Amino acid sequence: MKYFLSIIGGGPAGYTAAEKASKQGKSVILFEREQLGGTCLNVGCIPTKTLLYSAKQYYNALHADKYGVKAETVSFDYGKIFQRKQKVVRKLVAGIKQKLNNEFCTVVSGSASVVSRTDDTVLIECNGEKYEAENLLICTGSSNFVPPIEGIQDNPAVWDSTSALDAKELPASMIIVGGGVIGMEFATLYHELGVPVTVIEAMPTILPNLDQDVVKVLRDKYEKAGIRILTSTKVMSLEGNKVTAQPAEGEAITLEAEHILVSVGRRPNLDGLEALEGLEFTRKGINVDEGMRTNLNNVYAAGDITGKIMLAHVASRQAEVAVSRMLKQIPVQRIAYNAIPSVVYTNPEIASVGLTETDAADIPHEVRSMPMTFSGRFVAENEGETGLCKMLVDTKHNTVLGVHMIGNPCSEFVAAASFAVRMGYTVAEFEQVVFPHPTVSEILKEIL
Repeated sequence: MKYFLSIIGGGPAGYTAAEKASKQGKSVILFEREQLGGTCLNVGCIPTKTLLYSAKQYYNALHADKYGVKAETVSFDYGKIFQRKQKVVRKLVAGIKQKLNNEFCTVVSGSASVVSRTDDTVLIECNGEKYEAENLLICTGSSNFVPPIEGIQDNPAVWDSTSALDAKELPASMIIVGGGVIGMEFATLYHELGVPVTVIEAMPTILPNLDQDVVKVLRDKYEKAGIRILTSTKVMSLEGNKVTAQPAEGEAITLEAEHILVSVGRRPNLDGLEALEGLEFTRKGINVDEGMRTNLNNVYAAGDITGKIMLAHVASRQAEVAVSRMLKQIPVQRIAYNAIPSVVYTNPEIASVGLTETDAADIPHEVRSMPMTFSGRFVAENEGETGLCKMLVDTKHNTVLGVHMIGNPCSEFVAAASFAVRMGYTVAEFEQVVFPHPTVSEILKEIL
């Protein structure tokens, strides 16, 4: 049998593409060497947020007196927290399997590799069997990057994010190398469950790609709460559970913790693609056009493997566009990379979309900024918090360029700001949108 589409990788890009193509009656074969759902569902987004929610429940109980509620002898059972995380993952993996359970979709468990390719056929091998398809979609994802630091390899004290999620007991103390999104979310988890945390970041700031006014709110709160954050500091070497780090100024320092979590980024998985002769790459991953097609006319790529924006919702959208292009659907679909929302699940949450002030340096713009306390519901539900909402407006066209927020639950309404950026809304057009009252989302109305 010759399939219409073969997919290597069953993460958000892979299973989205399989579902979309099979719903159109196209024969699909999907190869996954581990678990359906990929990194996001199994060892990334979902298990992390499940653990974080339990930690937030515990944290809120400890601080319930701010709301006139007394909760005595509050405690937690990390074993049960871990079990719940496992249950959530299993349930969602089963849901994906159910979505792909149709007459047009075949799922093969195993490590697949490309054997050969012509302009009308791609030959894939998996578990000793060969499969033919008209088109190939590469969704092989990414893996944790291990930096070349002395003493990091084969060190039982060193964890990556997968190791941290697999741990059935909390560490007594934690050093986190890398103050990006993953590092700061784990810092939140461990701190709220009472684990002493130190974050080491080589850049001058944590979360360097985000709006720095928003980041400052988070850093100030976390340092006041007891999280030690060392920026402009490079890790030079590890010796067991001891870290030698060099600040930009001053003498080297030695830090010690039970475990060291290394979270300094991810790299695309390129194994098994060697037979795709002439496949073009960028510095970050496989080179694709706006329809997610590579320079080989029947080979597409989506997700982290493209190195564009390593987020699950980007991968899903890329997969939708890729399948739409294969099917030659009208209207032609594209991806608005300028309007991709992102969230950091710290406490408080950070949510943003569009350009930051740094990105917009060459565009005439004004910055509108106000505390989240201009929202009545935010005041009601976030005792002692101020939050921040910023909007960048193009002064020539009066359009919304970007929105950046810190304050719970901004992750739940950043999509409204994303829509405004995606559609090129002017301030006058955005002002006509009616937001429900009372909601924290009204901050987007207030700031206009």
